[in-house]
Amino acid sequence: MDLMGKLEEIESTFSEIESRMVDPALSSNLQEMHALGKRHSELSPIVAALREYRGVLRRIQDARELLSQEDEGLRELAKEELSTLEEQVEPLEQRIKVLLLPQDPNDAKDVVIEIRAGAGGEEAALFAADLFRMYNRFAEREGWGSELLSTNDTGIGGYKEVVFHLKGTGVYSKLKYESGVHRVQRIPVTEAGGRIHTSTATVAVLPEAEEVDVQVRTEDLKIDTYRASGAGGQYVNMTDSAVRITHVPTGLVVTCQDERSQLKNRVKAMQLLRTRLYDLELQKQQAVMAAERKGQVGTGDRSERIRTYSYPQNRLTDHRIGFTLYKLDQVLDGDLYELVEALTVAEQTEKLKTLAP
Repeated sequence: MDLMGKLEEIESTFSEIESRMVDPALSSNLQEMHALGKRHSELSPIVAALREYRGVLRRIQDARELLSQEDEGLRELAKEELSTLEEQVEPLEQRIKVLLLPQDPNDAKDVVIEIRAGAGGEEAALFAADLFRMYNRFAEREGWGSELLSTNDTGIGGYKEVVFHLKGTGVYSKLKYESGVHRVQRIPVTEAGGRIHTSTATVAVLPEAEEVDVQVRTEDLKIDTYRASGAGGQYVNMTDSAVRITHVPTGLVVTCQDERSQLKNRVKAMQLLRTRLYDLELQKQQAVMAAERKGQVGTGDRSERIRTYSYPQNRLTDHRIGFTLYKLDQVLDGDLYELVEALTVAEQTEKLKTLAP
């Protein structure tokens, strides 16, 4: 089926959905109403682009017919309009092809982000803290919610590990490209000689798993409680509120001690465990489709060095797509928009190459 045929089929489905949505009998079936509303929302941009595309083609045809008119002034106007309209055709076709690309089923999910200090000791831990702040500042710009799940700090502002939850619209779709090794080049605050050091931190962006995504059997869990560590004095937790959960079949271990309530820590730990199990399954699927992964910027090997942050040059470079920005200070303050757009376009371009002409 050619492009127009496929689009007309989608438009027909869209019209059927609209008819069903106004059927009074549907008001008693909330589940179907929700499913239809979701599908309607997914198809709306495709149908809108089709109707715009069809309108441009119709106007091109009308302009071509005017070229045969005897009135020279009319012919000149038709030529000008035809030139303008023909320039719109290819961008519209490209936009429609992008809209027709298969959607990542995880794009609408919230995420759990795990940041760990890599090579570089205390400086790596401080860089991990900078990345944590960067993602939280971006979340603030997007109006997302942020919840801390687990931390292992160094006591002077750095993190050996920090795990947090971001909730909002399309979180995974915008942050899925962040998984990998991030490298920083700068003069550490502890460096007396003014030498530039290179340190790393790893980032893993995990689509949050719901209970329906991952079934965890109680008998597969080993749950331990222990006393949470604290800053001392009045902040020392005198009860065994920290929770450690081991998933015996896989050996995965999650801990949570940030809440004073053992129940709250247990809920957070279970949430994190489900998400890691879901991610484990995703990684297995992606390993099977290794050849396809070449065209998927956001699902590469997490041991891959994906980006360099150069403080002396105020420069950020994403090595996967050869993209450079000289506004590192703004990026670290949460302005990730140009970066997200460049990575999204790069992945879409690769996917388009795999489509049949």
